[in-house]
Amino acid sequence: MPLLTQQTEDDSDEYSLVASLDNVSNLSTVLKAIHFREHATCFATKNGLKVTVENAKCVQANAFIQAEVFQEFMVQEESVTFRINLTILLDCLSIFGSSPMPGTLTALRMCYQGYGHPLMLFLEEGGVLTVCKINTQEPEETLDFDFCSTNVTNKIILQSEGLREAFSELDMTSEVLQITVSPNKPYFRLSTFGNAGSSHLDYPKDSDLVEAFHCNETQVNRSLELQLLEKLAYGILNSLEWGIFQ
Repeated sequence: MPLLTQQTEDDSDEYSLVASLDNVSNLSTVLKAIHFREHATCFATKNGLKVTVENAKCVQANAFIQAEVFQEFMVQEESVTFRINLTILLDCLSIFGSSPMPGTLTALRMCYQGYGHPLMLFLEEGGVLTVCKINTQEPEETLDFDFCSTNVTNKIILQSEGLREAFSELDMTSEVLQITVSPNKPYFRLSTFGNAGSSHLDYPKDSDLVEAFHCNETQVNRSLELQLLEKLAYGILNSLEWGIFQ
């Protein structure tokens, strides 16, 4: 990406955060998976970039892009945090179109100068360079979900591919999705309670879809609203694996 390099490499020291990608579609796909609210909070450390979206302090989605994924990743401070309009960010990342021509990639260089400054996006495709500036906001405090292994009673990890059909069969007239995890049958069960009655989808612990099954006691969780699950469905169905920790 010669134009990007020529345009920005000389002033990298001015920025608290600099990140470069040869293919912006990878980042765009990850962010779309958590885009169920308009705003997101970004956390950057030497380990990478985490983007967090919350809804009413009861649902949280996180996307973490490791520093090694970027062709260049530099954080001048111990941590850099800011809030941004995720909808606008995704629009800017796809400014050259969501379906580029075969063999053509959109390169990205993302720069943030610090508190009170906009997030700057330098995007290049086919020798055309576009610069976008997105205003940042004061970051809000986010929930801290403690998934320390010592506090986890049950852990289930499943392949996402096999769940696409299961999700399509859920009764969307049900208000909640009940998740049952047990060391005995049915092992792992998804249940809905809609207008047509109750329905259950069972998965044995030795199913090809189950990557890991560690269950110490039976737990039934009926507090997951189905509407909230719909908001996270894109991320779940486009992932390789998903896990349940109780």
